[in-house]
Order: sequence, then C-alpha cells, then structure tokens
Amino acid sequence: MSFDVETIEWSDEVLVLADQLDEKLADGGLEREERAILDVIETVSLLDPEGDGLHDFWHSGLDHQRIINSFDLIGSSAMVDVLNASKWCQSCSESRDDYSETEGEYLASIEQDLHEAMGELSDLLDDFIEEELG
Repeated sequence: MSFDVETIEWSDEVLVLADQLDEKLADGGLEREERAILDVIETVSLLDPEGDGLHDFWHSGLDHQRIINSFDLIGSSAMVDVLNASKWCQSCSESRDDYSETEGEYLASIEQDLHEAMGELSDLLDDFIEEELG
C-alpha cells in the first residue's frame, strides 16, 4: 500500500553522524542515545511509503521494543503511539493480503497517523542530537 507522502530529508549532520555510528557499532557498541539515533533512521527507511509500512516493520525480526523506546527517547510520542497501535500486526499472517477488510482499513488509518508522525522526525532528531551529543 502506498501513500502520497514525502520522504524524510535528514540533515547532512544526521547523515554524517549515522555513518560514524555505523562504524562505531561495527567496532564494538553504542551508548543508548547513539543506538536511538540509528534505530530511528533505520526504521524510517523500513517504513518506506512505497512498501508495506507497518506490516513490514512488525515482520522484520527487529528488536521492536528497543525501537519503540528509541522513538520515545528522542521525543516522538506520536511514533510511539502509532507503533503501539499497530503491534497486533506481528501476530498476523506474513502476507498483508490476508488481512480482513476491517483489519486493512484499521491499518491504513494507523499508517496515515504514521506518516503525519514521521513528518516531525527530522526536527526531533536534530534537536535530540544537539541536546544529547552536542
């Protein structure tokens, strides 16, 4: 299912930092705040509006609770709400086509909220980086 939404444009500072954090992760480990930054960036790319969005997220095998906590840590309560509201997807079939009409409509409404919540992420992440890693 696709939506008419814009792709998030991360600032150059965020992209450079993400590369540095990827290298640091490969060399050992990250502080919780650093892990949150990578979680947010990686999850946003997974929630691509051209794909199956939240369905793909819940069937990805990622550490979902850590990711929800990461969005909470950077101050995105809207993303936390969306992810928690869609948690039921992880117990559904691997195929989004198997959803009932009601489930499909409910998920589509949650995904509209998702894309609204994603609109604030760039600013929230910039502010979080400035405050936590300054």
